[in-house]
Amino acid sequence: MTTKSTQFKFPNPAPLGLAGFALTTWLLSMINVGWFTGDSIPMVLAVAFAFGGTAQMIAGAMEVPRGNTFGFTAFTAYGAFWWSFALFVGFFHDKVPAAFVGWYLALWGFFSFYMWLATFRSPRALQFVFLALWITFFLLAGKDLFGMSSLGVLGGYGGLLTAALAFYLSAAELINEVYQHPVLPIGSPSVAQANGPSLNQAPAFSA
Repeated sequence: MTTKSTQFKFPNPAPLGLAGFALTTWLLSMINVGWFTGDSIPMVLAVAFAFGGTAQMIAGAMEVPRGNTFGFTAFTAYGAFWWSFALFVGFFHDKVPAAFVGWYLALWGFFSFYMWLATFRSPRALQFVFLALWITFFLLAGKDLFGMSSLGVLGGYGGLLTAALAFYLSAAELINEVYQHPVLPIGSPSVAQANGPSLNQAPAFSA
């Protein structure tokens, strides 16, 4: 009697995590640029809890058996960001000085900056996501630290760009894996390497 062994393949959580981040960021950024008023924020909070927060943290947990430190850190951290944002806006936004909120955003900018530094051995598409992200955080922080509403609007447009880039990378990760060739190019790393950090440690179909 012969037995067949089935090798389990861990799914790539990057499309899910990136989509959760992108969709929530896009919704909030439409309010920041003035396309919608603050009356729309309840929808952002709902999505922040469910998709931007929970789905991203699930994606982060899925990176653990894949041994992907970068993916685990990114998805878990930004999932926690959306949870903290939703809790803050929902319960505490009128109890915290604007300057302290500015520091909160600036520290997320600092975190995003060194995450960006860790992407130079990853595809260009991932580098662009984190480049746009840390700039966006610092612009939004400047609004609250210096009382300059124009920086908040610029940060909103930065958020829209960040979301669009993250949506693109999510689509590329999913579509390229399904079709097993680079339908959507994600670019080559800036620094040549063998095993750099990535949101996806499966074979990359970059072009």
